[in-house]
Formats: sequence, C-alpha cells, structure tokens
Amino acid sequence: MNNNQLCIGFIGLGLIGGSIAKSIRRVFPDTEILGFDVDQQALSLALSEKTLTKIVTSIEAMKDCDYIFLCAPVHYNIAYLPIIKGIIHNDCILTDVGSVKSDIYKAIHEYHLEDYFIGGHPMVGSERSGFDAANDRLIENAYYFVTPSATVDNDKVENFRMLLEDLGSIPIVYSPEEHDEITAYISHIPHVIASSLVNLVADKEDENGILKQLAAGGFKDITRIASSNPVVWEHILLSNPKNVVSGLRKFNDEINDMITYIETEDARNIYNFFDTAKDYRNSVPDHPTGVIRMNYDVYLDIPDEPNALATAVSHVGNAGINLKNIGITHNREDNEGVLRLSFYDNDSAITAAELLKSLNYQIYER
Repeated sequence: MNNNQLCIGFIGLGLIGGSIAKSIRRVFPDTEILGFDVDQQALSLALSEKTLTKIVTSIEAMKDCDYIFLCAPVHYNIAYLPIIKGIIHNDCILTDVGSVKSDIYKAIHEYHLEDYFIGGHPMVGSERSGFDAANDRLIENAYYFVTPSATVDNDKVENFRMLLEDLGSIPIVYSPEEHDEITAYISHIPHVIASSLVNLVADKEDENGILKQLAAGGFKDITRIASSNPVVWEHILLSNPKNVVSGLRKFNDEINDMITYIETEDARNIYNFFDTAKDYRNSVPDHPTGVIRMNYDVYLDIPDEPNALATAVSHVGNAGINLKNIGITHNREDNEGVLRLSFYDNDSAITAAELLKSLNYQIYER
C-alpha cells in the first residue's frame, strides 16, 4: 500500500481524530482525506485548514477508502458498523482510537468485520478537546496500541504499523484483552483514585473552606486528573469493568496492608512501602505524551515587594518563551514555590528555569 496515494476516511474529528488527520496531511500532503462528523463547525474548520480534502454527508461516501478511522464516541462508532459493512472493500483497513476495546470488538464480531478491523489507541491526552485543539504532532513519539482482530491479514497489520511509524508514533502490538488490562492500570484506576482522594478531602471540608486553601500545593498536583470530564469516565469505567474492579480490589488490599502496618507499628514495612514506590516511580521515563498528560511547570519564590510577580513573568516573556498559564499557591508543602509557571513543552520549561536561576530566583525541582 503506497502511503502517498491513500484515501482515508475519518468518522469523528475531535482531538484524536483531528490530530491524526492533521499528522497525515503533514507527512503525506497528497493524501485524500474525507471527513464525517455531526459537528459541522469542526468539519468546516478542517476543510478551511486543508486538513480535509472533502466533507462527506454519509458513511457510504467512504466506500473507496483505504483506511477508515472510527474516532467518534464508542456507541456512535458501533452504530455506524452496519453501514460500513455494506460499503467496505476487501483491502480496506478499519480502525478506531478508543481507550477500551471490549465493546467495539464485540460489535465487530457481531457484524463479521474481523477481517478488516485493527483496533488502535494512541497513548496521548490533553486538557482540551475538539478539532480546534488538534495538533499535527500530538501522536509523534507517542506509543500507539495496535490490537489486531484474530482473523485480520498480517499484511494489513504491517501496513497499519508502517503508517503509524511514518507519522512518528511508536506502534506496540497487543491483544484487545491485554490492552484493556494495561490501560486500566495506567489510566482508568489512577483516575478513580485521584477523584476518591479529592472526595475524601471534600467530605472533611469546613464552612470556611480551609482544606481547599491548604491543599493548593502538592495535593492539587497529584490529583490533577480528577478534573477530567465525568461523562467520559462514566462510559470508560462501565466499558472496562472487569479490569477496573480487579485493580481497585488490589489497591484496596494495598491500603489495608498499610493500615495494618500503622496499627502494629511495623516500621520496616512502612518504609518498604514508600521505598519500593519511590524506586519504581523514579524509573518511569519522562515521556511528554501519554494517557495522563504531563505538565511542564516551573516553581519559584517571589519576594514580597511591588511588581515582583510581573517582573518574573516579564523576564520569561522578554526571552521569547511562550507561557501557557500562571498560578499562585500559598501552600509551601513539598518545597513548592509561590509562583507556578506552566509551559507548552519541556524545552521551554527548562529554558525558563535556567534563565530565572541566572537571575537569582530560587527554583524548585520537581
């Protein structure tokens, strides 16, 4: 399959679908890209930016596509499968981008589309959504799960894998079952735990909101993903119940063990609990992409004097470094600075930190 002469259809042009389409347009500028979405504004924007070659008003218009990417919510993707079954040709590759595979694979089996289907899941995320947040390098240098159906031809799997590599992703091939177990542990369960920590503190809050003020430092950092869309997570957890429940039970066992260690004053096991966690966390690479997206933050002390905050921000701006956001915390836990500067990428954060250090600001490493 010649990647320079492909016809590719996208059903859904949100953050992920839009980013993959933009990436294809950047790498293979002559590709014909068709777009279908209920969001007419997203389609119009994609066409005006020349990401799309054409807007289509029906799935049937994708009958000649070499690839069809299912990038809508899972229940919509499943609803489109009977139409796709009626128009898909033998050489076409059908794929999706969902973070849970069980439901889509049940539907693929029901509609006898296994010979065409190769599930996919780019390990990327963002605090933003929609086509206007899409980025032609979002999947670059990101792991991309490839989950072939049992009967799809190996040549199709290889063609899909090569396309992903051409787009700069790192394809990793797993079964759908393995994929759902892995994502449960590295994404779904952490989101539940983060939200449970927030709810734990919220339940102890007083009428003055003092816990909220005191939690503005490290607590807010470790629970950042609790700000995720609750509707999305309702659907994800109910789509992957077996793996999520199994992991939460194991987590519950960990907590019960710690309760026992504290009650019995078992200092050695308390130490080991934190030591093993520290060692494993320190071995996790600092990839800029993933299902839980990284922050690029710099923390620094600001002297209590007029214009001090504005001066620090001006230093960064005058150096041509693009700031994403700023924040102020009054919590000094974990050596956090009063001022938090957030950047769009790690290089910008490093450059800003070195600049501010050279100007004698106290910078806190994280």
